[in-house]
Amino acid sequence: MSAWQADILMYHSISDAPGPTSIAPEVFKAQMQALADSGLPVVTPDALANPPAPRVVIISFDDGFEDFADTAWPILRDHNFTPIVYLPSGRMGGSDSWAGGNIPTRPLMDWDRIETLAGEGVCFGAHSVSHPDLSTLDAEALEEEVTGSGQDIAARLGQPVRHFAPPYGASNSSVLRQIALHYDTSVGTRLGVAGPKDDIHDLPRLEMFYFTDIARWQAHLAGRGGPYLAARKMMRGLRSGLSKVLPLN
Repeated sequence: MSAWQADILMYHSISDAPGPTSIAPEVFKAQMQALADSGLPVVTPDALANPPAPRVVIISFDDGFEDFADTAWPILRDHNFTPIVYLPSGRMGGSDSWAGGNIPTRPLMDWDRIETLAGEGVCFGAHSVSHPDLSTLDAEALEEEVTGSGQDIAARLGQPVRHFAPPYGASNSSVLRQIALHYDTSVGTRLGVAGPKDDIHDLPRLEMFYFTDIARWQAHLAGRGGPYLAARKMMRGLRSGLSKVLPLN
């Protein structure tokens, strides 16, 4: 299929914790119901090699928070949706105590839970070992973070790990080259809908904090979300530009 579109949904925590990386459980439940009602096929990144329909949806979670198992997975399972969860392999069983993590920190799943979920059909990808900014690392450390994460997860689950997500969406040409050596796909935090013209190792995603208004989410699913998405992209660009020119306090 030469022309395709993939809405890759980006989630972190499904909880009432403050901040844009948390989505309230009731909002998440409504988002998934709207997705089910849309009839769009939900797939894993494996399907991007040969998408089953002109438009598909991928549900992705970064970091492997404990509330994925407790809250998100039961909702997803009820809809027969298979998500992918990107794990920082050296942090599992701990918390998001890395730079930029939540305050207070939120617990991450331990390996026992991850193994149970894998047995129930959840797909897992790599998200580095220790959750650093990969673009700041030397070649040796970068290799360890990128390849080591997938190796850790594969050893635990007994299955290959084909997909990656760099922490913070931070990458450069060296990072992307390293990822491409070891993984079939990778996703970032660039806002947008993925398609065949995108680098398969630098795919954009939809930050679902922008779609907590269910009517707006329904409009996007129905194909009427272009103007809103364009406005969000513009606002992101403006914020990024301001952060580069304003002095730091």
